[in-house]
Amino acid sequence: MHCQHLLFDPARIPSPCFVLDENQLLTNAAILNTVQERTGAKILLALKGYAAWATFPLLSRFKGHGPLWGACASSVDEARLAREEFGGEVHSFAAAWNKREVAELLTLTDHIVFNSIAQWREFAPAIEAWNQGRCPDRQIQCGLRINPEHSEGAAEIYNPCAPGSRLGIRRKHFDPTALGGISGLHFHTLCEQGADALERTLTAVEKNFGQWLPGCKWINMGGGHHITKPGYDLDLLCRLLTQWRDRYQAQIYLEPGEAVALDAGWLVTTVLDVIEADMPIVILDIGVPCHMPDVIEMPYRPRVTYEHDGAAVQAGEAGQKAWTCRLAGKSCLAGDVAGEYSFDAPLKPGQRLIFEDMAIYSMVKTTTFNGLRLPSIGICGQDADGEADFRMLRQFGYADFKTRLS
Repeated sequence: MHCQHLLFDPARIPSPCFVLDENQLLTNAAILNTVQERTGAKILLALKGYAAWATFPLLSRFKGHGPLWGACASSVDEARLAREEFGGEVHSFAAAWNKREVAELLTLTDHIVFNSIAQWREFAPAIEAWNQGRCPDRQIQCGLRINPEHSEGAAEIYNPCAPGSRLGIRRKHFDPTALGGISGLHFHTLCEQGADALERTLTAVEKNFGQWLPGCKWINMGGGHHITKPGYDLDLLCRLLTQWRDRYQAQIYLEPGEAVALDAGWLVTTVLDVIEADMPIVILDIGVPCHMPDVIEMPYRPRVTYEHDGAAVQAGEAGQKAWTCRLAGKSCLAGDVAGEYSFDAPLKPGQRLIFEDMAIYSMVKTTTFNGLRLPSIGICGQDADGEADFRMLRQFGYADFKTRLS
């Protein structure tokens, strides 16, 4: 079963369209589950990276047949989605909460992590009052996010421990007298990185906060773990998690987003026009800042697949193949550009291009800037005969643009 041939069929799949890969989601989930089984760690889905809830039954052990123990949220709405559609444990963290948000979170979350001692002290009475009316095993657990001040070389915009970062409490600001009612600590230093980066992070955490780790019932090591990337050192990861579990007698949590849906989706696009400027410029039926914002923000260069002589092939770097062009979107933003690629022959209007690895972050960040409609969302799985099959999940229209503005 392979979905790729369906992506080029306009009779089966509209354009533009995010197409999720059911098989890859299951493959990623199985890898994550091996980590859980080997270490006793609990892995949560980070909704900030992937929140296509129609696929949650593939991932959640509570709302389907998946292995994951729950989801982590960065807002009240993410926490509500986690509670309603994913089930299991809901962990919530934000750089700051207000009273209205905390009042709503009390009904939704299992863990609340605070970004400062001041926020913890402000909301501790409300949480204590809430917990008094609940069974011990259903009480909200509270934690603090710490900043080990250890960077792993990520781009600064994605580096939680960059100089001046607002995320996490530094050692010099950590107040041990405020730990009454705190059951765990949370830290996050990684971005698409390996177990070796985690190992260095753990050394920094122990150096700066080691004296308080034995008092933790749980330790959350955050996200950014590229666990499902080929070549990731699973043995090292499992060894580190097991060592910390045994050393501190704590429940270990990881909350990856990218690793859950890595390479588990495509963005199907169509060439609308080819214009000549300083080089050929291909206008697609998408807007890069609207539908692939990380290409501009990160920035990064997605892989592109196209059809040539009846086969699906990869586009090359500029100058690598016979014809080089710039791929661009249809919005009015001058920088609406995906990058320069080369192809075996000039592209023509009506031809399809497939951007790869589009399930993560792109889908959750889409906008309707310029009134461009959001891409449809579908999933490719297999039918009863084991053949590739496409199922539409959602299509968007004018109402989605209008109702979000007033």
